[in-house]
Amino acid sequence: MFPIRMKSMMILLTKPFYRIMKKYNLILSLFATLMFASCFEDETTMANMSSLSEIIIEEGSINSVYNINKNDTLVITPIFSQSNPKKQLRHTWEINLVEYSHEKEFHFIGDKLGVYNCRYIVENEDGKTFFPFKLYVNSPYEEGITVLSADTEGRPMLSFMQTPANKNEWGEFTTKELLTLNNKDIYFSSNPADIVQSGNVLFLVCQGGNDDLPAIYYLNEKTFVIESMLNISGYDDFRPTKLLIPSTWGAYVTYPVLCENGKVYAFSPYEASVGPSTNLGYTYSQATYVDDGDYYYDILLWDKEANGLALIYGGYGPFYFGDKYHLSLLEPDFASLNYFANRDFITMVPVKMTADEIKLNGYEVIILTKSGIINSSVVVGTSFWGSNNDGSYKLYNNGGFSTIAFGNLSIDENTPVIASKKYQLMLFAEGNKVRKWNYTSTQQITSASTHVTVGSDNAIITGFEMSADQEFTYIAFYEPTQSGLNGSVWVIDTDKGTVLNKYDNVCYQPVKIMYKKK
Repeated sequence: MFPIRMKSMMILLTKPFYRIMKKYNLILSLFATLMFASCFEDETTMANMSSLSEIIIEEGSINSVYNINKNDTLVITPIFSQSNPKKQLRHTWEINLVEYSHEKEFHFIGDKLGVYNCRYIVENEDGKTFFPFKLYVNSPYEEGITVLSADTEGRPMLSFMQTPANKNEWGEFTTKELLTLNNKDIYFSSNPADIVQSGNVLFLVCQGGNDDLPAIYYLNEKTFVIESMLNISGYDDFRPTKLLIPSTWGAYVTYPVLCENGKVYAFSPYEASVGPSTNLGYTYSQATYVDDGDYYYDILLWDKEANGLALIYGGYGPFYFGDKYHLSLLEPDFASLNYFANRDFITMVPVKMTADEIKLNGYEVIILTKSGIINSSVVVGTSFWGSNNDGSYKLYNNGGFSTIAFGNLSIDENTPVIASKKYQLMLFAEGNKVRKWNYTSTQQITSASTHVTVGSDNAIITGFEMSADQEFTYIAFYEPTQSGLNGSVWVIDTDKGTVLNKYDNVCYQPVKIMYKKK
């Protein structure tokens, strides 16, 4: 019985052990399989990772910020590399989150001012690389010397020299046709006569001709783009020469427009209308002055019929100073007003002044008159009156009177002139020569020294402009015997007359040179 019992016991012991060993072997097999599978998957992943093509954009090949001027073209050529050069690349340029181009290079023409958020994306089948950047399209006409000129057919042209950020550097004139460049579909009237900066507008005045009407254009001062225009018809004698408008114009206010024949029309910039003046109904000299002041501006004209100085004060007037007319509310020394009596008007000259000089003395203008062979001048302030405590008014005369000389003047109301308070000198043109005269002395104006000579013997000076600090004077002239761009601008030291820079052939025959403010 023992063997049988033992066998049974062995059987009872062996089956559980067998089951345990079987499970153990199964676990080992599964673990080995998992280990094998894990090793196989790791090798596959590493193989995939090693085949990815990484894209790198070279540092410095794209900038984070770009600045260009309006109408300029920006070209960006990115430099990049990828670890697998055989993979195909796709390029995308975005502007303000909108796809702009898929070219490798970025070409952009700045036809509109503004700030643009841009992004360059280069990608392959494995992924993308981004590079964001900002693009600023700025005004190329922000601040600087502006020249209005006319070609041989009378077509207008604007030339501009941007003021450099570094005051020790000189700017460069652009010789592009700035009017047509910024107004491609506009046909401008002929015979440009004046350009004036007022508010945020550049008013361009053209006389017109046989085939076109007189016109006044409203140009955006930062872009030279036409925002509005006014063609004038129905007035045969409307050939404008000067727009007498201050630096800030108001709504529902009219401003004088002087014409070739000395007649005055009224221009309303708000209503865009022109009509005969109701308060300036006589004939006036071409030599005028507009105070670059606030709302209570001053406009000076010489009335040839009344033989007196006419003042428009803040839109009111005219108020006359002369032998025939006096403002009844004034209580001045009438002898000073009678200084203009029985004299022939020659010209009036605005005196360039710094902000500190204006603050101290107010604006000034030189009045040149003649009685027989005696030439005389008076420097008067454009703040002509002030209020007394009793409500009456008084006349201000900032400069006083002085006898100039004997002899005949070589200047008249159409002669280009400019004056400097800082150096107490007046410059006037005579052909290709600039004459220098100390307007506070008794020096004979006929013996005024030659300050500088410009261009050839045939050159004709047509205008002056002076820097705000009065140290530089810009001389605009043209060469009548030359064709094409025959106009030039030279820069001289105002006091010494030394030529500092020459900008030759940058315009046609200059009509007006001015400093466009920011």
